[in-house]
Amino acid sequence: MKSALIIGGGFGGLVTGALLAREGFRVRVLEKNHNIGGGLQSFTRQGVYYETGMHILGGFSEGGSVRRIFEYLGIMDKLRIERCNMDCMDEVTYLATGDTYRLPQGREAFTEALYSYFPAERENINRYLQACYDLTEEVDIFYLRPTKSIFTVHGERFMQPADEFIADFIEDPRLRDLLAYMNPMYGGRPGHTPAYIHALINVLYISGQYHFRGRSQHMAELLVSVIYEHGGEVLTNQTVSKVNVVDRNIESVQTASGSVFHADYYISTINLKTLLPLLPEGALPRAYVSRLAEAPVTYSAFILYLAFKPESFPYLDHTGYIQDEYGLIWKHEEYDPDTWPRGIMYLTPPTENQGPWAVRMTINCIMSYDQVRRWEHTTVGRRGDDYEAWKHERAEHIIDKLERVFPDIRKCISSYTTASPLTIRDYYGSPEGALYGYSKDGLDPARTLISPVTKIHNLLLSGQCVNLHGICGVPLTAINTVECILGLNTIVDKINEYCKP
Repeated sequence: MKSALIIGGGFGGLVTGALLAREGFRVRVLEKNHNIGGGLQSFTRQGVYYETGMHILGGFSEGGSVRRIFEYLGIMDKLRIERCNMDCMDEVTYLATGDTYRLPQGREAFTEALYSYFPAERENINRYLQACYDLTEEVDIFYLRPTKSIFTVHGERFMQPADEFIADFIEDPRLRDLLAYMNPMYGGRPGHTPAYIHALINVLYISGQYHFRGRSQHMAELLVSVIYEHGGEVLTNQTVSKVNVVDRNIESVQTASGSVFHADYYISTINLKTLLPLLPEGALPRAYVSRLAEAPVTYSAFILYLAFKPESFPYLDHTGYIQDEYGLIWKHEEYDPDTWPRGIMYLTPPTENQGPWAVRMTINCIMSYDQVRRWEHTTVGRRGDDYEAWKHERAEHIIDKLERVFPDIRKCISSYTTASPLTIRDYYGSPEGALYGYSKDGLDPARTLISPVTKIHNLLLSGQCVNLHGICGVPLTAINTVECILGLNTIVDKINEYCKP
């Protein structure tokens, strides 16, 4: 029986561990936090629980890639998720004009809705959506299709900047802006973010959008159960402090508490900028280390969590987006304290026994790490009164903006709590609070193209810094990593065989 030690008990580490455990590996996962799950963690404030992430779930429709992975792991039937409104998965509002777009699930319904809002763009909409779906067809793992080679030749639009990709098909600047509304889901930057990232995210959610029904932590617990069921273990409060490498092989890892762990394979799912300082000098080629150390990360966010008074605010069975005006969707990272936030994303996560009234709301606003850099050397709970005052002011700005869509929302709020880029940095172990790992660049793809295989023979990489991010991308990346050990298409073939109709 081969053994695998996984550094990081976030979503990527748990899926990778569950897949390896099911394949007969003796798996041990080390997590620095008290709770496992990374972005799946939940927390409680004044009797109300919240999820640390937005958790808009894709890939769980019948035949969806993530659904099939979870079926293969034996936990899909235990997962508590709820499909969003079929007629309105997302509602996008522009404050300057009062325009509101209600966008349904399913390609046909989504297309018809765009026709109704922009009839003059009918043919352009068809061409644009077909191009998006064509781009996804170039990514075999997205559909859990066996691939013939790890070296894939892509079409000319694959790495085209997403904003230019949209503009090539669409003439109306309002529609160009609307089609990029999912930008906060992938850390989009104008002139850089590749079109394939835009296409994969949009097609994923158009195909079916879900929310957790209850705590997101439940998904992490189910993955842990798979690891334990197959003889593995998950250890919390285990911060890896040193990785011992001899002759391009890891011999052991050491934790801050002094424990030493050995394995045949070591898989790191933590941010690579966090991993590099744990390795001895010379363990990896200098050029490789420099590239990873200098590669840009995605932007961060300021998150506001609202708790509502009983039966005061209606439950919304869709995700909402609010934009100040057209033309700003690619500029949310630009910060002006008077106009921030230029756009927000919000949802009222369903509870276990969800009725007509919302218990809570999560609001995500893009923010660069520069806005909290002055407090970066402080720790949780000890950042000072000026930091608390700044967070309070930012929260009030957000509520002011929400009031323009929901005029009575302030009366409904019983309490709120906040998370800044520093919170994300500290709890996720993500440098500068980056939401999605490295920032993919279509103009310089090699800069952030990370292979699961490293120059250290028994060290592999997984997690959102490698390949794809998000609730769909991370499990698919985990398959890539595991197949680097077991062989190309090994897991994909088994999943497809297991999930045959």
